[in-house]
Amino acid sequence: MSESLGSAVPLSTTEPRPAAAQRVLPLRHPGRWIASAIVLVVVAQIVHGLATNPFFQWDRFQYWFLRPTILDGLLITLEVTLYSAVLGLLVGILLALARLSESPVLRAVSWVYIWLFRSVPLIVVLLFLYNFSALYKTLSLGVPFGPAFFTFDESRLATDMVVAVVGLSLNEAAYAAEVVRGGILSVDQGQHEAASALGLPKGYQFTRIVFPQALRSITPNYVNQLIGLIKGTSLVFYVSLLDLFGSVQSMGSTYPGDIVPLLLVATAWYLILTSVVSVVQFYVERYYSRGALRSLPPTPLQKVRTGLRDLRARVRKEAAI
Repeated sequence: MSESLGSAVPLSTTEPRPAAAQRVLPLRHPGRWIASAIVLVVVAQIVHGLATNPFFQWDRFQYWFLRPTILDGLLITLEVTLYSAVLGLLVGILLALARLSESPVLRAVSWVYIWLFRSVPLIVVLLFLYNFSALYKTLSLGVPFGPAFFTFDESRLATDMVVAVVGLSLNEAAYAAEVVRGGILSVDQGQHEAASALGLPKGYQFTRIVFPQALRSITPNYVNQLIGLIKGTSLVFYVSLLDLFGSVQSMGSTYPGDIVPLLLVATAWYLILTSVVSVVQFYVERYYSRGALRSLPPTPLQKVRTGLRDLRARVRKEAAI
């Protein structure tokens, strides 16, 4: 028995190749390459059409892009967006807290406000405010059904800028309230219970524990609202405020042959503004993701450096083989 085992011939006499000499072949994805090639062809066709079609008049686009009239309208767009975003967010936070409060009156008023301004189109709100002086020529502050302490002329107060900012803020607050409320509800209930168990004041619980965690959910959703607000400012043209879109419309009426390049100028500036907001969104989300993720997501520059480093390592490996 022992002799038969000792005389057994091994099945394979070849020595295994060292691990360093073994080459791992990557998994092939022919469908992915075909789809990528089709997409590149379509994109190339679109770019070629944009660059060679004389209908777009790129020389006139270059002429109008940095004209003072366009830049003045762009500045008004930025001002309206900034004021409306800040006021809308502040009012939205108050509405969200009222919606989550234990007072039935606050909950009811907040719900009605959100329901009303989410139902009425923004252009209707702006036009209503623009003609508000026809309904109330003077506004007063005092005791209901009693004497008035302060009275002032509404037409002097409601300038075109004020009407635009108030209208956009009222509309924005309704959507911001739901975004903030959803972010607060996304915070784990255990965080509220732990803060209450420590005896922390309600205001401290909200500002230091609940709201910072809610911002992880609020930020991406509210940035979507902010991008919509930037585009929504184009409606203030109907209340006689010449923002970016209003300036383009005005110049298009004066120079009808340049309507297309003027619209392209407005499109390019809106793309730039929304791109800047998206970049800011990335870094804000990255900041508030600390503590929730083991490692922070890489920045675009870090991704480029990592890609170049991996490419150099792959080239050196191919050359060594």
